[in-house]
Amino acid sequence: MTYMGSGDPDPQLTDYYPAWLDNLAGDVTLEGSAMDGFVQGAEAVRTVVVAIRTLYDYQKLNFAGPYGDHGWLEDYTAGVRGEPISNVTLVTRNAAGQAQHIVGNYRPRSTLLLLSRLVGEHFASTPYGGHFLASEP
Repeated sequence: MTYMGSGDPDPQLTDYYPAWLDNLAGDVTLEGSAMDGFVQGAEAVRTVVVAIRTLYDYQKLNFAGPYGDHGWLEDYTAGVRGEPISNVTLVTRNAAGQAQHIVGNYRPRSTLLLLSRLVGEHFASTPYGGHFLASEP
């Protein structure tokens, strides 16, 4: 079983930037498989998403595009400390077109736990730290 996707990435996705990250509703929520609970608010969501992206060794987008009437879907593979990880992110937009709810679903579990621990270490002394795994004693 592989988590690296197949084929070459779409050249249009090579320099992809998630535009929804710059258009967050004030009360936007972020939840996902690497965290317990959720974070809420544009600053909190942006802070967590940007921190997660800095932990990737690489990122290869397989798909990014509209999903339904108010959604945006991203499917990508990445590396975290040399381990493969894949993610499907669903962004639901409100009537104003702002990102209202974001869900990130990572796999495999082993790398998901590594990522959660690294994010937890990064945010250990902040209100966000409790949503992620604590470092081992």
